[in-house]
Amino acid sequence: MTDILKAILEIKSDAQVSVNANQTDLDVAEITWHDGNPTNITNEQILAKQAELQTAYDAKQYQRNRNEVGGTNVYPDIGDQLDMLWHDKKDDTTTWEDAIQAVKDAHPKP
Repeated sequence: MTDILKAILEIKSDAQVSVNANQTDLDVAEITWHDGNPTNITNEQILAKQAELQTAYDAKQYQRNRNEVGGTNVYPDIGDQLDMLWHDKKDDTTTWEDAIQAVKDAHPKP
């Protein structure tokens, strides 16, 4: 679940707020507003923003999978990619294109 503080700061970027680190259920009463919550951000607004941020995060899972799976970068190292491009140009091959397409095929964009 997206962080409560992140949701609040997305609603009001200059909010001065803190929450109990052990807090599991969102309750506006448990939030410490160091600025007095001048715009009266509600529990419902925070929950809605959390859901929105989580949806946006989940929608980009394919990008995270392309960049790193199991702690390993899926795309070839940039140096290797440059070498592939050089050889492709010299030898009229498609090694680089094939390598990149294999990653995109393995982790398709929804």
